[in-house]
Amino acid sequence: MPDSQQPRRIVIAITGATGAVYGLRLLQLLGAIPGVETHLVLSDAAVLTLHQETGMARKEVEALAHVVHKLRDIGAAIASGSFQSDGMVIAPCSMKTLAAVAHGLSDNLITRAADVVLKERRRLVLMVRETPFNLAHLRNMTAVTEMGGIIFPPLPSFYHHPQSIAEMVDHTVARVIDLFGIEHGLAPRWNGLKSSASDGGTAL
Repeated sequence: MPDSQQPRRIVIAITGATGAVYGLRLLQLLGAIPGVETHLVLSDAAVLTLHQETGMARKEVEALAHVVHKLRDIGAAIASGSFQSDGMVIAPCSMKTLAAVAHGLSDNLITRAADVVLKERRRLVLMVRETPFNLAHLRNMTAVTEMGGIIFPPLPSFYHHPQSIAEMVDHTVARVIDLFGIEHGLAPRWNGLKSSASDGGTAL
């Protein structure tokens, strides 16, 4: 973990799976929190997906990060365990990237940085995006979990009565930020069922 004189460093990788908005919102929201420094890596497919789903170009997305690293720059700071960080989020995480992380391939800076986070026992969160899952997907998710990573499919919740897709995205991103112990006020928290709903209810 970084010492008190350093910012909270979070590595954010965006791959080509659908759901580019999750990585985008992480950059926007973490960038607005004092004391947090974001390090971004985009895959080639992520650039295409970002444009398709959000209309944003590479330079616009990169401008949201404090530091940008190139996908094939294996000599980047985040490729070394001596680089202090709180961890990494891959948002969204394609099945190809999941497989590479699960098998320790380190074939580009995204998978190398993830490997570093795992070996240094830091927080790794994979927002995997695919449905339905096949057996290879499930086994790879199990492997990453056994290594200490967190599999976090960006599944929407409805108990807070979201009024828009943006609210659903922000609630999911807020849950990811919670995993790093970073304070925020991005989404309402669960305070239990209302008395009218819980009184005399039937167990699920």
